[in-house]
Amino acid sequence: MSSTSYLGNPKLKSANVPVQFTEDELSEYIKCQQDPIHFIEQYVQIVHVDRGLIPFEMYPFQKKMINEFVNNRFVICKLPRQSGKSTVIISFLLHYILYNENVQVGILANKGATARELLDRLKLAYENLPKWLQQGVLVWNKGNIELENGSKMLAVATSSSAIRGSSFNIIFLDEFAHIPNALAESFFSSVYPTISSGETTKVFIVSTPLGLNMFYKMWVDAEEGRSTYVPIDVHWSEVPGRDEKWKEETIKNTSETQFQQEFGCEFVGSTHTLIAGSKLRSIPFIKPIYQKRKLDVYEHPVEKHSYTLIADTARGQGLDYSAFTIIDATELPYKLVAKFRDNEISPMLYPNIIYEAAKHYNSAHVLIEVNDIGAQVADILHLDMEYDNIMMMSWKGRAGQQLGGGFGKNTSLGVRTTKQVKRIGCSTLKNLVEEDKLILNDYDVLYELTTFSQSKTSYEAEEGHNDDLVISLVIFAWLTQQRYFKELTDIDLREKLYGDKMKEIEQDLVPFGFIEDGTEEETVTEADGTTWRVVPGEYVTGIM
Repeated sequence: MSSTSYLGNPKLKSANVPVQFTEDELSEYIKCQQDPIHFIEQYVQIVHVDRGLIPFEMYPFQKKMINEFVNNRFVICKLPRQSGKSTVIISFLLHYILYNENVQVGILANKGATARELLDRLKLAYENLPKWLQQGVLVWNKGNIELENGSKMLAVATSSSAIRGSSFNIIFLDEFAHIPNALAESFFSSVYPTISSGETTKVFIVSTPLGLNMFYKMWVDAEEGRSTYVPIDVHWSEVPGRDEKWKEETIKNTSETQFQQEFGCEFVGSTHTLIAGSKLRSIPFIKPIYQKRKLDVYEHPVEKHSYTLIADTARGQGLDYSAFTIIDATELPYKLVAKFRDNEISPMLYPNIIYEAAKHYNSAHVLIEVNDIGAQVADILHLDMEYDNIMMMSWKGRAGQQLGGGFGKNTSLGVRTTKQVKRIGCSTLKNLVEEDKLILNDYDVLYELTTFSQSKTSYEAEEGHNDDLVISLVIFAWLTQQRYFKELTDIDLREKLYGDKMKEIEQDLVPFGFIEDGTEEETVTEADGTTWRVVPGEYVTGIM
C-alpha cells in the first residue's frame, strides 16, 4: 500500500504509479474529461451538514455556472448566501487540474484561512475519487498542492503581492465583496499583468454583495458591457427549498435589510449616509475618457464654460489622499468633469498637478482647503507658480468665512473647513445630489459617499474608509451658497432649488384630466373664426 499511496495516505495515489484501465473505466475517463458536469455529478462528493459525505447533485443554475466557466475567460457571479457558490467552482477547478497539464490555479479569499478552507474542500473531494481518476500527488500541503501532470494549486489571501511574479491559468476570487476596496484596487492593478500574460487565462469572481464597493463596480461594468466579464445573477428562489414561507422566516430571524443584501443580492450601502441609500444605488458612473497620473477625465473643457477646482491636501504618506474635483459650474445641473486622487504624491509636487489641470480647464477658479498643509500648496500655487485665479476668503466676524475680498489682515488664500462650512456644505450637497443638480460620473466619488455617514452631529468617513473626494464636493456645495459665486456663475442655487420644488408641488396638484358632466356648452367654430352656441334640441341660435 505504501508504495502506491502518497505518504501513507491510502486515499491518495503516489506519483509514477501505472494505472491499468478496464475498458469501461477508460470510456468513463474520456467522458469525464469531455464533460465536467458529468464528472462532478458522478464522482465529486461534498460534506452535507446533516447527511455527511454525499454526492454533489447540482442545481440548474450551478450547471449554468459550469458552462460559463468552460466557455468564457472572465466570469463574475452574484449569488445569495448558502447557495453552494464556492462548492460548484471548487468542483470545476478539481476537474480542471485533473485534465489539464502544467496549469496553475490560484484560490484567493478575503482571508488566508478562508482560502485554505476552500482548498481543503477540494482536497476532500480529490481523496474520494476512484484511484483510476486521480493523478499522482507530488505536493499535498496546507496551502498548495501539485500533481504529477504538472498542475498546481495555491490558496492565499487576496493581496497586491499574493500572486505577483507568477503566471496563472485560472484565478478564483471568493467573496470578493468582503475584500477592502483599497486592497481590491491595488490587487487588480498588480495582478492585471499576470492575467493578461496569457491568451487563455481565466478569472472567476464569486460573491454575495456587501455595499457599493469594488465588486459592485465590476458587476455594473459587466452588466452594462463596459468590461468583458460575463455576469451571472442567481435569484434566491432558484435554490431548492427556498419559497415565500422561507423568506418570511428568514426576515423574522434577521432583518429586511439583511435579507435584501445577503439573499436578495441587492447592493445595500451603509445606513445613516449623507445621501439616501436608495439614491446612491441609482446614481450611474461612467468610464473616464482619459486617464493619466491618477487624473480621470470625463469631459474635455468646453470654450467659454466656467470651471471650479476644489482641492484637498494630504501628506503623501499612503494614508489620506490628496484629491481634487473639477466641476463645470456654467449651468445647472453642475457636472463633475475630472478628478484627481493620489495618497502618495508629495505636497511639494501637488501644486504642479493642480496648476496643469486648472489651466487646461479654462483657467478654472481654484479653491484649496487649508486646514492642514493645504496653505503651503496654496502659497506655492499663488506665489511660486503665479496662478492668479485662486479664490480668497475674508473673515466677517460672527458671519464666518465669505468668498471674496482682497489681501489684508482678515483674508486668506483658500478655505478652512469649519463646522459651519461643513454643515452648510453637507446640507447643500445632499440637495444637489438628491435633486439631480450635480452629476457625479465618478465611481470613487460614489463609493466614498456610500461610507460618508453620520457621526454625532456631523458626517465623516466610516472607519477604514476615506472621504477626501467627498470633502471637496462638500466645499463646492458650500461655495455655491456664496454671493460672489452666484455673481460669477449667474446661478442662485437656493432660488432655483426652491422654484423647482414649487413646480413639483404644483404639478402634483394638477388633475390628470377633466370630467365632463354634460353641463358644458357645445360650440361650433366656422372657418372665418365665428363661434356659435348650440342649444340642445334647437337650431344654432346666435353668435357668441
